[in-house]
Amino acid sequence: MNTKPLSCFLIANVFSFGAFASDSPTVNFYQFTYEGKDTVFAQKPAQGQFQNPVLAGFYPDPSITRAGDDYYLVTSSFSYSPGVPIFHSKDLVNWKSLGHVLVTPSQLPLYKQKTSRGIYAPTIRYHEGTFYMITTLVDVRGNFIVTAKNPAGPWSEPILLPEVGGIDPDIFFDDDGRVYIAHNDAPTGEPLYEGHRAIWLWEFDLAKQKIIKESGRVIVNGGTDLAKKPIWIEAPHLYKINGWYYLLCAEGGTGYEHSAVIFRTKDLSKPFEPYKGNPILTQRDLDINRPNPITTAGHADIVQTKEGEWWAVFLATRAYDKTAYNTGRETFLLPVNWDNGWPMILEQGKEIPYQLDKPKMSAAASANNKDIEPMTGNFIWQDNFSGSALQHHWVSLRTADSPFYALKNNRIQLQALNVTLDQLEQPAFLGRRQQHTRFSASTQLDVPETKSSAGIVALQSETAHYYFGATTINGKTQLFIEQANKSAPKVIRTLSPTDLGKPLQLAIEGDAGKISFYYHNKDGHKKPVLENADAKILSTEVAGGFVGTLLGIHARAE
Repeated sequence: MNTKPLSCFLIANVFSFGAFASDSPTVNFYQFTYEGKDTVFAQKPAQGQFQNPVLAGFYPDPSITRAGDDYYLVTSSFSYSPGVPIFHSKDLVNWKSLGHVLVTPSQLPLYKQKTSRGIYAPTIRYHEGTFYMITTLVDVRGNFIVTAKNPAGPWSEPILLPEVGGIDPDIFFDDDGRVYIAHNDAPTGEPLYEGHRAIWLWEFDLAKQKIIKESGRVIVNGGTDLAKKPIWIEAPHLYKINGWYYLLCAEGGTGYEHSAVIFRTKDLSKPFEPYKGNPILTQRDLDINRPNPITTAGHADIVQTKEGEWWAVFLATRAYDKTAYNTGRETFLLPVNWDNGWPMILEQGKEIPYQLDKPKMSAAASANNKDIEPMTGNFIWQDNFSGSALQHHWVSLRTADSPFYALKNNRIQLQALNVTLDQLEQPAFLGRRQQHTRFSASTQLDVPETKSSAGIVALQSETAHYYFGATTINGKTQLFIEQANKSAPKVIRTLSPTDLGKPLQLAIEGDAGKISFYYHNKDGHKKPVLENADAKILSTEVAGGFVGTLLGIHARAE
């Protein structure tokens, strides 16, 4: 476990910095524009319906809680900072970003973490006036809890749980005052096969903020039926409903075989019974050749509305070429129906709908959501860097020893650090999520000085990305495209145009497995540098990991 302390950390939820720590060159960026154009979003939902996914793009492993009339949702963030995005809604459909939960050095020490490490599968719960968020910081700290009275923050310092191994912790408040933590970990003894895992349960002393030692025990071994060798039982969430304790888990791995399964018991000291109708959510049994497929559905959490309905948030993906997706795992919403005391999110053999009827909410709840920034559907998003703080969409990789950017005079200034995108340090990179299979993104910037470069990036990980940059060589501007495809980055295209506009405008356009790069000349016309390059290298299918693609800005010393 790497617990190396950090002398300084990028507090990315605040985005307020003083002078740069060194005299490296800086580059001014004046604008960033993102536009999503997916066919499945072309027709807006009918009156009284909503659009799935409710959070498009890389927002996986959603967890939800209700506090009165308000709903709060968190998702995994892996090695991006700030960590654990948090959203608020009045109607479960329209979500507004509140920022992030983990924003300080002690909350999120992401030192030299690969992109798909870091923060895994948070759970959020509200109990007696306090919000609790429990999660895993893999390779660094393990499982921990933070608390807040206001979900927008500030959140507390971490409460460490050294006795609780594994990942995907859940916190459950029983009606008798006792508190429990469930999580995924190895089974007792040697695993019987690859992917053999178990769900453990511990009692937690809320007053002392400590695990009750010796209370830990396995409550699910392997999954719904150990004889069938189920794999990767994980993501437990525990509820008490009508006198029954329900345990909702993910099973089958987070890929195409992903699913959600349910167990129950009348007494936590007794065995959990799996539902005979499991899984209660999956898309693995559908025709892989169907059009516009939603795949990999699982990892769910459920909540009851004030009106008495039950709804589930869960992750799924919008695939192309059967199983490829660049947008990462997204957050979807479906109603939960009950049958003989068992919940069902979606009957097997049915497709997850892109559009369906909204939850039953008051007119006031819908009115309160009219001005919320779109998180799904087709839209245009633009940042002119005119505020005193960056918008919540922007995140950076890992941690910084010193500030690498500053907002001033309607621009953002990035310091050209001597850190490339394939290194496990924090590069001078800010990104926002790719939320559509078909998109365009562009930025305006000053041409970098000699011995530095800057431009626009499509990044899935340190080993899967494109950097479309500009640099100055012998007094002339050169454009280049650098590609990382499971190896060290390589320059695959260079061009020295003589008709560049000022400021320089660079653009990326993506369409499923293809990606193209353009600049705008001094007359404002779009000019190709490289068209229809391979974007599938940014898909999870090829690149691996658990994250989606981010689009953003980057500067570095050459």
